[in-house]
Amino acid sequence: MKELQHLNKYFVKYKYRFLLGIIITIIAQIFMLFTPKLISKSFKAIEDFNNQNISSEIIKGQLIENILLIIGTALIAGILTFLMRQTLIVMSRHVEFDLKNEVFKHYEVLDQNFYKRNRTGDLMNRISEDVSRVRMYVGPAVMYTINTLIRFTVVIIYMYNVSPRLTLYTILPLPILSYIIFKLSKEINKRSTIFQQYLSKVSSFTQEIFSGIRVVKAYSLEKQHQDNMIDLANESKTKSMNLAKVQSLFGPLMIALIGISNLVVIYFGGVMYINGSIESIGTIAEFILYVNMLTWPVASIGWVSSLVQEAEASQKRINEFLKIEPEIKNKATNRTEIKGNIEFKNVSFTYDDTNIQALENISFTVKKGETLAILGKTGSGKSTILSLITRLYHVKEGKITIDGNQIDNVNLFDLRNSIGIVPQDAFLFSDSIKNNIKFGKENATDDEIIKVAQQAVVHENIIQFNKQYETILGERGITLSGGQKQRVSIARAIIKNPEILLFDDCLSAVDTETEEQILNNLFEISKDKTTIIVSHRVSSAKNADKIIILEDGKIIQEGSHNQLVNQEGYYAELYLKQLSEKELN
Repeated sequence: MKELQHLNKYFVKYKYRFLLGIIITIIAQIFMLFTPKLISKSFKAIEDFNNQNISSEIIKGQLIENILLIIGTALIAGILTFLMRQTLIVMSRHVEFDLKNEVFKHYEVLDQNFYKRNRTGDLMNRISEDVSRVRMYVGPAVMYTINTLIRFTVVIIYMYNVSPRLTLYTILPLPILSYIIFKLSKEINKRSTIFQQYLSKVSSFTQEIFSGIRVVKAYSLEKQHQDNMIDLANESKTKSMNLAKVQSLFGPLMIALIGISNLVVIYFGGVMYINGSIESIGTIAEFILYVNMLTWPVASIGWVSSLVQEAEASQKRINEFLKIEPEIKNKATNRTEIKGNIEFKNVSFTYDDTNIQALENISFTVKKGETLAILGKTGSGKSTILSLITRLYHVKEGKITIDGNQIDNVNLFDLRNSIGIVPQDAFLFSDSIKNNIKFGKENATDDEIIKVAQQAVVHENIIQFNKQYETILGERGITLSGGQKQRVSIARAIIKNPEILLFDDCLSAVDTETEEQILNNLFEISKDKTTIIVSHRVSSAKNADKIIILEDGKIIQEGSHNQLVNQEGYYAELYLKQLSEKELN
């Protein structure tokens, strides 16, 4: 139960609903206990009729009165039970809502390294399957536990008042029940944890295959992945069956123990009636009803115990992530006005997961209104610079300043809100083109959307679709071509009208003519903004105020286009190579 203590704050939050549910449960149990007492009175009345020659009309009147009272109290108990469920089960839905939001909010603040270490399917499983299992603890498990405790307490008190000795005989099987529950619960907890782990593996596997289905089909690997899925599903099924085998023992054991209790009542109650220890045969009937009233609570103990063990296993998996502290934290308490002056001072960076040094002793300055172009071979560290500016990673060596302030001391929300970034891998959501562009500015008007689409040279493509800007894209924007996705991403970035624009090789999938149009528009847009362009093409860099060339994480050349093109080195070689390719085309 240690892991489930995380949920106590929600019980406190919904304490009034919780307390109301307990009060309704107590009242409901009291009304349910009228039935055995009324039946006992009915038996007593019939015995009095036989022994004392009381008028049959009087006895009939008493029986009719008892029947009406039984019906009335049963209806009241039923209504109260309904209200109990409405109170406690609805509370569990509120907790489920809050817990999912807590997990999702925590996912959002975790850093890039976390997402590199964990698979998407596993993350999804914890926020869906695991939270649902925890909800079963907060709702049904808690409700039936309260119901069982109150019913046991009230029923035992009633039984004891009628016959202490017969009560003792009746509850004799309960210690055996407690021992069995303890042993089975430990096994359920262990097997439930293993099953949840395999469920996450299945979710992760299927999510990756569905996301990469085009590659799977292109390589004709459907059969191989189907076989892998069957193997994984069979392993998951085995773990599920192992769990189900243990859970299935609860029901029969509970029923058997209740049956034994009934036999005990009948035998010892009969002996006590013969000996005169109890006055009426109705007492035996009353005790049998009491025992049967305990049938479902006792039988539910196993089910509830199973729910609790599964919930604890799931909450443990949830807590594992909730306890992870993000490396990137917002240290600034005050809002920060971002102007756009960026400076790197002797910055070195190594990725923790691969231990690869991406940058070594990098220093440069970009002032507001300037454009910096970064060129270099694949893996030279270009994208890493952009990731450090947006604080997706933490700088451990060197110093990055924004407007003279160390980047760690700048309000993280203000920093990222002032940046418009077009990543190398253009990611679009499965939504309309309009909403994908508005993602950069939620309150953007249609005119603003069209304007930025024209500046990104994608407007003409969009209006050719049947639904134009309302066209719904497939997952990750699969409906669009690579170049169209990049241009929609550019429109999404510039609609924010940010102080800093970061373009990470975002024109690699467009032709040179379209690239020229976009670059001309971007240089017009970025006149008063800080702009950094990462590219493999000289055409994207030639109009920049500054150009730096990276190789193995180091700056090997820097200067303007005119300076670098007249120097021996990477830039001049690249310029001549791309110029000759253009002439050939």
